[in-house]
Amino acid sequence: IMGNSTEYLKAATTDPNKKMIELSKRIPRLVYDLRYSTANNFMKREMYTPPTMVSFLRAPVAEALAKVQEELAASGLGLKIFDAYRPYSVTVKFWELVKDERYVANPARGSGHNRGIAVDLTLIKLSDNSEVPMGTGFDNFSDTAHHSFKALPENILQNRKLLRTTMEKYGFKTLETEWWHYFMPEGNRFEVLDIPFEKLHQLSMTKY
Repeated sequence: IMGNSTEYLKAATTDPNKKMIELSKRIPRLVYDLRYSTANNFMKREMYTPPTMVSFLRAPVAEALAKVQEELAASGLGLKIFDAYRPYSVTVKFWELVKDERYVANPARGSGHNRGIAVDLTLIKLSDNSEVPMGTGFDNFSDTAHHSFKALPENILQNRKLLRTTMEKYGFKTLETEWWHYFMPEGNRFEVLDIPFEKLHQLSMTKY
């Protein structure tokens, strides 16, 4: 677990792929609803304290997401981000409440969010930034949120399919139990991080 910004800087300097990219700077048209900066989440309280207005992913993951956004924009669609990088200490708190690996990562292994290679998102219409219907909200721990759940209106199934096929086109993989969760494979080459958002934001203002 890497919680020291000096260690992170050394790793990111040695391997630029390990650099954490502030998404708003790389993909300006992204929309944000960072749920864990609010009480509107399954924990019913702010998990990111102080609340963050910025979100991060590793450099190659951010680049892939930029390509997804660009392709969707041609159809008048875009992405809304619910969560991306998540400090390890927050994952520990999640596990204390929900010890179910279908929905929450076991801290013993860390998560894709902790490594900066996973993102929770949905589709929006660029015309008014409204969410495209997906059948459930974010962090819905029911079978209805599963990719394999087909007892939904055809337009919702098509919306999920569009998000999935576009994300997969640029290398992302799915989590069966959460239609909103995507990650890059082979994430173990990236360290589990427990660096505060404000520190990553400060570092993003410098060249390294």
